[in-house]
Formats: sequence, C-alpha cells, structure tokens
Amino acid sequence: MNPSKVERNHVKALTDLPNIGRAAAADLRLLGIQEPNQLVGMCPYEMYERLCEKTASRHDPCVIDVFISITRFMNGGDPRPWWEFTEERKLITRLR
Repeated sequence: MNPSKVERNHVKALTDLPNIGRAAAADLRLLGIQEPNQLVGMCPYEMYERLCEKTASRHDPCVIDVFISITRFMNGGDPRPWWEFTEERKLITRLR
C-alpha cells in the first residue's frame, strides 16, 4: 500500500501496512506474524535473517528496508516509503 495513504487506525491486515503487498505479507506469515500489532518491538534485521534461514535463500537487502519501514510504523513512526530507509540500512550493515 502507498505509505502516504496509510492511516494507523485503519491497519487491520498485513496488507494494510505501508509497503506491504501480498508477497511481503506471505513472508511475514512465514515468520509467524499474522497481525500488524505483532511487529511492535521486533528487530527488522533479525526478521530478515530469520526469513533467509526459513527460505534457505538470501533475499534482496531491500527486504530489510521494508521491514524497517513497517516496524517503525507500528512503533509509532510515520508511514514512509521503504527506500527512505536504504541509507540507514547500508550504514548499519557496515557497522555490524
């Protein structure tokens, strides 16, 4: 869904989240996440690593950006496009 159109009080399903379509929602369900409120307090980097382990493949790093966007949103942040988190992810990844 387009981040600028998301209203937190209307988020009920995973696909109601900013930047989440059917494929990303399926990835979240694979991680055991069924509802948006389960994202509160989750670490997007750990989510990414778990997804890679569960699927036995390395996913594109932009998946981390999407995970950052939704965890921040569910923790009270503004809805933002996933690509606004790319630089942050690159910096954090270099520091790890």
